[in-house]
Amino acid sequence: MNSKGGVLLASGGLDSTTMAYWLDQQGISFIPLFINYGQHCAETEFETLKRVLPEKYVGQIEYIDIQSVYARSRSRFIKEANLWEDEITADDLYIPYRNVLLLTIGATFAQTLGLTNVYSAFINSNHAKEIDCSNEFFNKMETMLKEYGSVKINMPFRYHSKYEVAKLGVSLGAAIGSTFSCQASSKIPCGACPNCVDRLEAMRKIESE
Repeated sequence: MNSKGGVLLASGGLDSTTMAYWLDQQGISFIPLFINYGQHCAETEFETLKRVLPEKYVGQIEYIDIQSVYARSRSRFIKEANLWEDEITADDLYIPYRNVLLLTIGATFAQTLGLTNVYSAFINSNHAKEIDCSNEFFNKMETMLKEYGSVKINMPFRYHSKYEVAKLGVSLGAAIGSTFSCQASSKIPCGACPNCVDRLEAMRKIESE
């Protein structure tokens, strides 16, 4: 693996799938890391990931299960709602310190393997409710992990919009139309949660061009 190689936090969503193709185009090798933290759509995400990754990386996927961390969470991203009966708001989907957890696990896993880079496709979403979804947080987290370890957190899409990431994915030949990132439904995208709203707006903008 080259000096820029490392671990990619991969979920089968639009952003991380685009990043997988972007890294491949850049000649940067990576190990796709899927983390099951108890999200109700974990199985769908994992199966989607195996379909949308560049083919040569599918056999290299690493799977880490930490779902007991949020076993008592009331978040509707953990305990799936009945969308026919339950009224869900963005606040209901909140998961405390999720990105702190994912980045820390990614960095720990990378350092254990002797790798020095973690790649994350997090973007500064306008709809995000978590305190650890802002650029300010990402900057601080990146600095901390670098100062207290040997791993660098790389977020090339940090200042991108969902539209910009989706457009890049199309240009790279990524199967972004087959990606999955719904927070409210484990099987079929609800079209109303923050992730779905961002994704649909980006796709509509691309289609209108």
